[in-house]
Amino acid sequence: MAQTSQPEVKIRPAVFPDDKAIVGKLFLAYAQGLPISLDFQNFETELEALPGKYAVEKGGAVYLAYTVLPIASSSSSTANGHAESQQSPSEQIIGCVAIRPFAPPRQCELKRLYLTPESRGLGVSKLLLELAIRQARQLGYKEMLLDTLSSMTAARTLYERYGFEEIGSYYDSVEDAVFYRLVL
Repeated sequence: MAQTSQPEVKIRPAVFPDDKAIVGKLFLAYAQGLPISLDFQNFETELEALPGKYAVEKGGAVYLAYTVLPIASSSSSTANGHAESQQSPSEQIIGCVAIRPFAPPRQCELKRLYLTPESRGLGVSKLLLELAIRQARQLGYKEMLLDTLSSMTAARTLYERYGFEEIGSYYDSVEDAVFYRLVL
């Protein structure tokens, strides 16, 4: 029986405006997977304004996780006349994470950590979270905040494993929200 290997996962910064459509698609999939509406966060405006509050020049960042899949392209003939299929790589975007500045100065907020359903359970969320934490430190932030839902137990376990501590609400949110802080 042949072993199937998992594709290598890579992460790169989103480039705007080139990646606006894919980032918007991932953010929308994230929102649609929640048991609540994100209207209270002006989510539609956020999508329209991307990169908006996540812009690099504002102290933010968006990262995309992807796998590289070979794609068969045109066939060419070899010297002996046999057809040979050429392979060219193609990115398959499987997830994202964003950070944005938050008041008071030197605080940032982790947002939109999302993986496509088929890429969950592969450790990609850890890679994205580790990168976001590293980037926040490099940008000079001293604390990272985030909110999630109490029902999102896998996410909460991940955050707690990385040292996030539950805190009180730092903005008006839905009743089911849980807030965390990580001292960087």
